[in-house]
Amino acid sequence: MKLINQTELSNNVGWGEGNGRRWIKTFENYLPHTKKGKTKLYNQDSYKILLMIKKLSDLNFTSTQILEIFREDGIPSNDEELEKIINSKNKLDMNGQSIYESIPLPKDFIIPILTSLKDKKTCIASKLNTLVAKHFNLSDEQLSFTYPDSRESMFTSRMRASRYSLLKQDYIEEINKLTYQITDKGFELLNESSEGINEEIEELEKVIDPLETILESVEEIESELIDKLVEELKKAHWRRLEVIVVELLTAMGYGDGQVTEKTNDGGLDGIIKEDKLGLDNIYIQAKRWEGTVCRPDVMSFSGALDAKVARKGIFITTSNFSKGAEEYVERLESKKIILIGGRKLARLMIENNIGVSTKKKIVIKEIDFSYFEGE
Repeated sequence: MKLINQTELSNNVGWGEGNGRRWIKTFENYLPHTKKGKTKLYNQDSYKILLMIKKLSDLNFTSTQILEIFREDGIPSNDEELEKIINSKNKLDMNGQSIYESIPLPKDFIIPILTSLKDKKTCIASKLNTLVAKHFNLSDEQLSFTYPDSRESMFTSRMRASRYSLLKQDYIEEINKLTYQITDKGFELLNESSEGINEEIEELEKVIDPLETILESVEEIESELIDKLVEELKKAHWRRLEVIVVELLTAMGYGDGQVTEKTNDGGLDGIIKEDKLGLDNIYIQAKRWEGTVCRPDVMSFSGALDAKVARKGIFITTSNFSKGAEEYVERLESKKIILIGGRKLARLMIENNIGVSTKKKIVIKEIDFSYFEGE
């Protein structure tokens, strides 16, 4: 492939210029390019990487989730490697098929949604979800499946995307909050030929919910903030790191915290007193770490808790924990140890306003249908 500009790259992958520009900007650090004046030019490697990104996007992975995969596993070199990475991130069903592959795409929900509404009765979103789930005979596991770090199920997310595109194109209407009814145009679509329906579904796929775009952008901003916080935590003086984690746990409401004296800390960096008399304490170890924290390190912390006859401990690191370390704390019976890695620590800091400040608040409003009710 010759060197091409951003618009050509988007078109070659199968995105419109606007949508492609957004994805290219998000992943610019992963896309090889050269500059000719102020114009960025991309090559075959850029195309392959962006094509992989689009495949993940088509499977309803958000840009934040894709960035997470790239950070943890690197850029897949081929489709087989991409499939392995996806499968490693998602639970498999009994047939070996990943759960995310078994859940219909937003475009697959279009006709079932309209069919569920064809009696012209109103239907709330939750009931509509139930009817469509029954149509596809989806299991509880499929209905509850979420991406990493996501609070919403993939099924619910895809249903919302389908409803939005149908609303936007006037195939259904919202007559009350999350309450829908089919339109005459929706009936006409159900009576179209298979070819006509497929053509319209292709058009509906191009409809993008601006709220989803905003939420994805917020996720990207938060992901970047997490990266910056982790970097600052790694650079912080070890004594300052101890103060930060004690302040965080205190802000989370666990009790009154204090940093231990270094001359006699027994390998423990902080204490949270859950009650005024200190009858029940949580002991903390907070360490800057470049490599993975392994089982022996956690076992050492566990031994320090035993020396204090303590039953609760929190091990915090700026890096992450090995599988062996996680399995070790899961098997403990006489005490409870919580492991907090760098990215989780950063998320908790954001949630509890430790080390961050509010840059801008954005309020998004929706119509209050109840306001217009009554005589």
